[in-house]
Formats: sequence, C-alpha cells, structure tokens
Amino acid sequence: MTNSLSKTHRLQLNKSNSLNPLESFQTGDVLVLFGELFQKGYANGLVDAAQKKGLKIIYSTVGRRDEQQNLRSLNSEESKSIPSPWINVPLECGFDLEPSSPEGNTPVDLCKSIGLKEGIHGHIDLNLISQSQEKGVARFRNQVRAWLQELHQHLKPNSKVFMAHLMAGGVPRSKIILSLMNRVFKGVGDRYLSSEDFWNSDLGQFCQKSFFEVTANSFNILIEESAPLRKKLEEQGGFIHYSAYGYHGTPIFFENQLQWLCYTPYLQGFAKKQLENFARQHWDQGVKATVYNCPEILTSSSGIFPGVEIFLYPLYFELQRRKIQHPLVLQMMQQAESLLKPGGLEQIQKLISHFLHSSEMQKTLNIDLWPQHSTKPLMELMLKTSDEIISLHHNPQALMTTALSELIIHASGSMMLQETFQPQEPVTWIGHDAVISYYEHPQI
Repeated sequence: MTNSLSKTHRLQLNKSNSLNPLESFQTGDVLVLFGELFQKGYANGLVDAAQKKGLKIIYSTVGRRDEQQNLRSLNSEESKSIPSPWINVPLECGFDLEPSSPEGNTPVDLCKSIGLKEGIHGHIDLNLISQSQEKGVARFRNQVRAWLQELHQHLKPNSKVFMAHLMAGGVPRSKIILSLMNRVFKGVGDRYLSSEDFWNSDLGQFCQKSFFEVTANSFNILIEESAPLRKKLEEQGGFIHYSAYGYHGTPIFFENQLQWLCYTPYLQGFAKKQLENFARQHWDQGVKATVYNCPEILTSSSGIFPGVEIFLYPLYFELQRRKIQHPLVLQMMQQAESLLKPGGLEQIQKLISHFLHSSEMQKTLNIDLWPQHSTKPLMELMLKTSDEIISLHHNPQALMTTALSELIIHASGSMMLQETFQPQEPVTWIGHDAVISYYEHPQI
C-alpha cells in the first residue's frame, strides 16, 4: 500500500449498521436528485439502491434549449419517460450560453472568432466571460430557489432526505474548444496538444471557470439555498444529508497491492478539488455534506477520455484472484470473457503491467501533485495501450469494461445510500477495495 493512501479517507463497510434497519434509510425516506438522471452513470446505482429500499425518489431536469438557445422546461413529449414525482424547473448551470448583457454575446459566441489555425493562441475578452459568469450564477440561484419551493411541497414534516448532487462537466458548447480538447485527450504525434498549454490559454481559462461553476459551485449553491428547508426539517426531527460525485484518483489493487492510481490528464480535477473544499467548509458548519470519490467507469460521456478504461481492468483480476462468488460478479466474469479473443486476459494483464510500471505513469502517482498535466510520452503510451487492449476484444464497441462499470455503479450506489445516513467524513474514497468488500459480503 502506497503512502499516499494514508492521506485518503477510504470508505469501509460498516456491517453492523447495514444489518440494523434503524441505522439506514428506509421506506418513506426521500432521495432527491439535484440534476437530471441519464443512462450509464454513477447515479443509476444510487437510484437502484433507493428503489430496493423503498425510498421516495424525486426526479429533476436540467431543462432544454429552444432554437434561440433560451433555457426552458421540458414539454410533455420530453418528460414522458421521467418517473413521478419530478420537478420541471430547469437546473442547467454554467454560463456558456449566458449573454454578458441584454444585447451582448455569449461566451460561445466569443469563441467563434478563434479559428482552428489560431487555436490556443487565440484571444477572447475574459472580462466579458466573467460578466456572463456572474449572470449565469444569478440565474442558477433563482432556478434553485424555484426548484426548492416545489420540492418543499413533496416533503412531509420530519422527512429524512438524501440530496444527491448530480452536476458534473461543464465543457462549453464551442466547436473550437471541443476540437482542442479532442487533441488534448486523444492527440498523438503532431496532433498532441499539451493539457497545460491549453489550460493556460484564454479558451482554457474559460473552461476552468465553466468547470468550476458546473462541477463545484452548483453544489455550494444547493447547500446554501436549501438552508431554510434544512433547518425546518431538523426542527421537526428530520434532516437533509448531501452527496456529490467526485474523482481524485482511485485506490486500485495492482499485483496484490492496494495503490493509489489516477487517470492523467484530468482537467476536471481542479474543479473536483474545489467540490471537496465546499464539502469540508459546510461540514465544519455542521452540514452533513460528503463528496464520494468514485472509481473510473465507462459512461456515455467518458468517450472523450480514451485510456480511462485501463484503470478498470485491475478490478477484474482482483475479483478473479479472490474467487468471489457473488452472482453479479460471476455474471460479469462470464460476460467479460466471452467478449475477448483467445488469450485476451493474459495479454491485457501484461499490457496493464507494462503501462503501470512505466516511468511516465509512475510520475503521476504523487497525490499531493494531483491533478497533473499531460506529457507527450504518457499520452502516446496510454493511448497505444488502450488501442491494443481494445484490439483483444471481438468487437471494439463491446468491451469487458462495460460489465466492470456496472459492478462499480451498483456497489457504489448501495454504499453511498448506506453511508450517507450517518456520514463520517466530508470527503471519502470508494476504492476497488470497498467495491470488492461489498461483493465479498452479499448481505450488505
């Protein structure tokens, strides 16, 4: 176990609490989704766990944009698949489509003046970006207040509420930014673009502000604006406890040892650290707010990060080594092995070992320096390793990491539901060790 793990609070399963019905959320308690539930994400595991427990689940939406890019509520066609009860107040945060003034341009409009040839050397008016940011924050606060008014109508006196923050991302809807980020995360050779060079450019600074608002400040605003409701419920004998999804590297079993490993470059990491800071600040003021740093998974949005799936495979080999007999694990293993060409598992193990032992990967393993920027050798090795592992599958669109992701989603959701009833820390890691422990103890 590396020294860095001593600096993390890793979630340990509290078996006594899990077996005591008085120490966990129960039928009649409430899970509130602050943000919209999409497919193949971490929050699906939380919803599944809450449904099994009989919690009342209140759904929300981020809204949609009309042809003029105005934010609006969902119409009947768009909302027909959303279960009731749900609140049709658009919770989209961020400010990329927010005009700096009634007649001003949006940040996305400003980015249109930068061509591909200029790229990171192009300039935008960062003062106008900041003005749009201020207006976006004010709009979002008003949306949250309207959303909370409706939420109040769905809660009984003394309700026990689990408020799950689902906001993440914040990539501006700009073609030039998407093009440059494609080079940052997928570029090799002449197409390689240093994440640090991008991050320090005008466009990168715009991204920093956007990531901060969507990933971190939305959590802070939620906690601040829900203070009156929280106080009222506490006076009635209830409570609101908050969770948010973080990422800060993952404790992973590699060659029978638990090590802290991380995907690099993860530009969202700066906002994720601020998310943790908000949780700590509110925790110190008596608010039960916890950021759960979850393992890497494959989601509908992770396609922008090729190579992130490499950190999933060690989970398979540790589950296999321990001969865990949980039905979901056995099902995953059978499914995973059917997706691979003959000898695929052995080859994957060798490729991962080579990658994780590489000098470039070893340079990223100081948790105090996280998140670190990319280097060309690391990106080329990681993307090459990713491509080689994918080539060991029968179908490059059907990877064994999909089944591994589902295991993590299921376990993480169940553990978060259990932990958040009586949370112990403002920041905690759900590592591969906790996921494996979950499946070693099926009663949990």
